[in-house]
Amino acid sequence: MKEFQTIIGLEVHVELLTESKMFCWCSTRFGEPPNTQVCPICLGLPGALPVVNEKAIELGLSTALALNCKINKECIFVRKSYFYPDLPKNFQISQYVDPIAVDGHLCINNKNIGIFRVHMEEDTGKLIHDEKTHAWSGIDFNRSGIPLMEIVTKPEITEPSEAEQFLQELKRLISYIGVSDCNMEEGSLRCDANISVKLKSDTKLGTKVEVKNMNSFRSVRRALAYEQKRLISLFQNEKTIIQETRLWNETLQITESMRTKEEAHDYRYFPEPDLLPFRIENNIIDRIKSEMGELPQLREKRFEQQYNLSKYDSAILSSEKSIADYFEQAIFYYPKPKQIANWIQTELLGLLKETKKRIDTCDITPEALAKIVKMVDNNTINAMTGKQILREVFVSGIDPEAVVKEKNLIQISDNEQIGTIIDEILKDNPQAVSDYKSGKQQALGFLVGRIMKQSGGKVNPSIAKQILQDKLDKIDNKNG
Repeated sequence: MKEFQTIIGLEVHVELLTESKMFCWCSTRFGEPPNTQVCPICLGLPGALPVVNEKAIELGLSTALALNCKINKECIFVRKSYFYPDLPKNFQISQYVDPIAVDGHLCINNKNIGIFRVHMEEDTGKLIHDEKTHAWSGIDFNRSGIPLMEIVTKPEITEPSEAEQFLQELKRLISYIGVSDCNMEEGSLRCDANISVKLKSDTKLGTKVEVKNMNSFRSVRRALAYEQKRLISLFQNEKTIIQETRLWNETLQITESMRTKEEAHDYRYFPEPDLLPFRIENNIIDRIKSEMGELPQLREKRFEQQYNLSKYDSAILSSEKSIADYFEQAIFYYPKPKQIANWIQTELLGLLKETKKRIDTCDITPEALAKIVKMVDNNTINAMTGKQILREVFVSGIDPEAVVKEKNLIQISDNEQIGTIIDEILKDNPQAVSDYKSGKQQALGFLVGRIMKQSGGKVNPSIAKQILQDKLDKIDNKNG
């Protein structure tokens, strides 16, 4: 049986977090009315001259350094010529032979995926179609000229799932260093993929196909898996594989042919005459390195070692910089990493997902969470009450200690007081007592629930369960 090998390379486009566009002073703010953030430069009007956005270059350098790339000290911009309705100049200012950086890598699952190059360019406009009647199409040039960074991998990815993992790790890295918000819904992170298959015994790569129109990491995996299967089928049936660009149809879960694939010479690259070559000095690189901060993979490893957390916990807590920062701020107020980690993962992240809020903008501060965890650990309140307080503080922002005091939520741990409550519950629920003694263990849970309800959730559940068990055993002995 023939064994096939899949070869995948990714082209990832990232919109950069700048206030103005790549070559002009127009705003990059998302969601504004169409064609309200344009000028003669980004509209490509005759006589308009571009000026390079220095901040965009610095963000590109940050990414290149984080990806272990070699920085090209001398770079140029080029014109990439092609006609498309949302490109009014009929060319895009980009980079090709002398990009900002080359030859890097990103490690996933102990494997380095090579980075061929990182280059800077401007984004195009956006076509808007009448989806109901299909009677018209329009162009919004607000996006035209927004700073764009393209990260091109080497053809070293071998599985669709590996491509998805690479993108997830790349997104984490880029978000960490503040280069982009990586919001795929707003188009801040977009990915095209090149895929080919060959016999494992062959040394020559197969004919590649480009796949576009994938709007999520899951779509990338599914589109590549479909294309992998399609290409292997063509290969097995000795049919010709055409080098082309195909679109992913999310509804049908298939790829569809769009056009034959262009080659580099089709774009007629030549140096941009309106922009001089620019040089990147060592002092700029050193400054960007010093400002970059701890990268996510290093932070994840540090969480494991410094706080004695599991690999799973460390991965969750370092998945976003804001979550990692929140965690470390919380343990500053209450230095119990495992307890803080558990509450963030099981309670706080659930609330954030439920309310669609971010951890760095929610009303419960790291200090407030630390207070709740500490009160639970010290048996001032029980865990159930702690969860209720967490929800209240999440909504109101009020100090959790003030909530406990105001509502008299301090946990009841006095054995005599708990015993009195349990005596009443046993007296009022003879059937549950009988069920328990006949071997129905769920009756014990029912009785514990009644005790908690009777006490307003303030009884220490572990103490209550032990006293309840003792009393039930004595009743059993009397009847024995």
